[in-house]
Amino acid sequence: MITCHVTYKIHPAKTADFEVYARAWIPLVERFGGKHHGYFLPHEGPNDLAFAAFSFPSLAAYEVYRTESAADPDCNAVYDFAVRTKCILRYDRHFLRPVLDGDLLGIREHQA
Repeated sequence: MITCHVTYKIHPAKTADFEVYARAWIPLVERFGGKHHGYFLPHEGPNDLAFAAFSFPSLAAYEVYRTESAADPDCNAVYDFAVRTKCILRYDRHFLRPVLDGDLLGIREHQA
């Protein structure tokens, strides 16, 4: 599994527009076989940073999503909304390998 973590620099006066964008992308990622873990908007601290995380079974599956979503009318409409409202100033993607289950036994083995 691969998780894409996105850091957004958003326009502080356009957080409501960014939330519209975010809510639209969640079902689109899932339509293409991903699992969206949500968007995280400013609350306390910097008012221009937001985050998102979503996973695909593999980097190859993510690449299929990128290709197919680029041709999808709904995806293009959401992208156009962000461009039109200028709610996103920039973004950075990072690909991570998630650890989703615990294992206390592993630490005990390393203590011996």
